[in-house]
Amino acid sequence: MADEREILTYEMFGGAVRDLAQQVADDGYEPDLVLSIARGGLGLGMGLGYALDVKNLSAVNVEFYTGVDTRLDVPIMLPPTPAAVELAGLKVLIADDVADTGKTLEIVREFCADHVAEVRIAVIYEKPWTVVKPDYAWRRTERWIDFPWSSSPPVVRRGGAADA
Repeated sequence: MADEREILTYEMFGGAVRDLAQQVADDGYEPDLVLSIARGGLGLGMGLGYALDVKNLSAVNVEFYTGVDTRLDVPIMLPPTPAAVELAGLKVLIADDVADTGKTLEIVREFCADHVAEVRIAVIYEKPWTVVKPDYAWRRTERWIDFPWSSSPPVVRRGGAADA
């Protein structure tokens, strides 16, 4: 049982995006900006942007996980980061693939908090131990998640060696 995984297919991902968008719409939240956390939140942010008719999309890159269940001590926001003036007064929806520890979401939420009118968080998966409770989650799980975009090795490694 310990090695059971949550498997997300691309087809399920499409349904998850629509379900999350419906949750946001049903809640009456109308974001001015969808801010995706790269890399896992990029697809979700794009999908939410289309489903919620929000054309103002942006991304922030946060380094935290360095491998399967290995991470830095604290997450680090990498440049370029959105300028505070660009966020001023906006209603922001932060999009990410999973709220696991919640520390990545926490650093992005804190970055936005002093500048925006309101910030809410949407994730595909929420873990029960996360320190940040997302406003919108498609599913809750304790399992390791296999996302369709990261379940296979890269086609090309940065050193130039292709996988067989």
